[in-house]
Amino acid sequence: MSYQVLARKWRPRSFEELVGQPHVVRALSNALREDRLHHAYLFTGTRGVGKTTIARVLAKCLNCETGVTATPCGRCGACREIDAGRFIDLIEVDAASRTKVEDTRELLDNVPYAPTRGRFKVYLIDEVHMLSTHSFNALLKTLEEPPPHVKFLLATTDPQKLPVTILSRCLQFNLKAMPAQMIADHLQQVLQSEAIEAEPAAVLQVARAASGSMRDALSLLDQAIGFGDGALRAEEVREMLGSMSRDHLLRLLQALAAADVRAVLAVVDELSSHSPDYGAVLAELITLLHHLALAQQVPEVLDNLPDEREALAELARCLTPEDLQLYYQIALIGRRDLPLVPEPRSGLEMILLRMLAFRPVEVQSDRLQTPVVKPMSPPRAEPKVSEPRSVPRRPSDILAQLEGGSAAGTPAPAAAADPVAAVPVAAVPETIPTPRQRSAPPGPVEPDMPEPPPWLDEEGSSPAAVVPPAPTEEAPVPTAPVPPHPAQADAAQHLDWGALVPSLGLGAVAGQLVSHCALEGYDGQELLLSLEPKYDHLKTAMSQQRLETAVQSRLGRPVRVRIRLGRPASDTPAAAAARARARRQQAAEQDMDEDPVAGAIKARFHAELVAGSVRPVEGD
Repeated sequence: MSYQVLARKWRPRSFEELVGQPHVVRALSNALREDRLHHAYLFTGTRGVGKTTIARVLAKCLNCETGVTATPCGRCGACREIDAGRFIDLIEVDAASRTKVEDTRELLDNVPYAPTRGRFKVYLIDEVHMLSTHSFNALLKTLEEPPPHVKFLLATTDPQKLPVTILSRCLQFNLKAMPAQMIADHLQQVLQSEAIEAEPAAVLQVARAASGSMRDALSLLDQAIGFGDGALRAEEVREMLGSMSRDHLLRLLQALAAADVRAVLAVVDELSSHSPDYGAVLAELITLLHHLALAQQVPEVLDNLPDEREALAELARCLTPEDLQLYYQIALIGRRDLPLVPEPRSGLEMILLRMLAFRPVEVQSDRLQTPVVKPMSPPRAEPKVSEPRSVPRRPSDILAQLEGGSAAGTPAPAAAADPVAAVPVAAVPETIPTPRQRSAPPGPVEPDMPEPPPWLDEEGSSPAAVVPPAPTEEAPVPTAPVPPHPAQADAAQHLDWGALVPSLGLGAVAGQLVSHCALEGYDGQELLLSLEPKYDHLKTAMSQQRLETAVQSRLGRPVRVRIRLGRPASDTPAAAAARARARRQQAAEQDMDEDPVAGAIKARFHAELVAGSVRPVEGD
């Protein structure tokens, strides 16, 4: 007996054997059991998802000699002839080759005649969207009111090309593309039945390459078995498909996570030696970034990727969610623009370099080689007269401090000095001379002490506790940071949480986390916060680390941040902000309601003020 390909050998012959279309099977089975049969069915979907197969199974259900049933016997003459493709009352038509109106009229001439053997005469028209406009017009009347012994089964991959008049006369079933894991499970069953040795990674590669089509998957499986001499191995399947090893892509992501440009270009050089499809490389990279983003939020998704679980889990810990989202967007746009570049490899390199150039990571100081997080500026407010003003510093003074030199004996420069925008934030001294010190000539003057920061409350910022003894006549004007007084250190234990939170400059998940936390206690070494259990999803290791880094940067001391779940005893910044917005909204609506012009308009036109339509002016 000649060899039969797997796609034909394993074609489903009943609804029970069908894979991946339960919504269609359920509707048709219920209709068959309850005898609620329509005269025309339309099956749509991409190639290889089971349109023609379902139509043939439905024809068996209608003509099985045991009666109209959802479970045909498969043994009677009608069932065997339909499986063999020689049942006289199943007329299969390929609309792609019979598009003329004359062909359609010839087909419809036999509709009035009763079936020869079966219970129903079934017309199965495949790729029906290929019919001409005149053919559709010739089909309309018969399709709407066929004889009781005729059923029309239409199949198409492009239902948008069908006239609305045809669609309105049919029951339409949309068949879905099957996920790769479902295809892989079915292929495993086929391989076990065929007694063929296969690696799970190889089967998964075939399933992914099928792009949702079970028929394509079985055809690729046939090809892979022949290529591997009766066995499926991951490396051979990858070579057959011409796909790139994920090891290269994982190393590429590792180089991106380490911000190592040389390693990134080295991996690209290795890829180019295989002459890959760079668009496919970007597509695979996008898939891996998607898996990483899911793994950061739902780690269980890695259970479906046993061959890459450890590598992806490590990458998910190394990359931040912001990095992943940025990389994904850049790769997505780069794949769209890749056909425009003169040379695909250079396009891939530029996409990867763009990922590193726009990476939202901490700024690196060239001299200190330590990450320095640049905080966001707090909301601007009108400065008080007594508040110290920041002045530009000469880069030579700040570099001298970074290198260990002393600039204390050098008087502060005038405000016309060069700005220091390129100097890291952590390198700028916190103590800045007051306006009176800047305008006074060098000499023995009494400096003004800077005001305490806004996140210390009144109890910890008593002026009497922080005034130092007056300097002697020989003492120069201090320009370096002054060590805090012991009383000031004690006062640091009393925090105004509502004023401290905006100054942290946190965004994204960490910003949401800190806004929903309430201060429980602070002893100078540990900051205890409380968080409602419904916001527990914000409490990730990365967001806590960012919060702790920002707090230490603002307080200028090592502080451990601990967050416990529970109902906060005090207001959170988010709750306070919500109440402030509600008060502003209520005041705005009240002002509008009391406004004489608005009142005149309401009286003149019998109008009413719609609640919630008034918005307070920004900044009120």
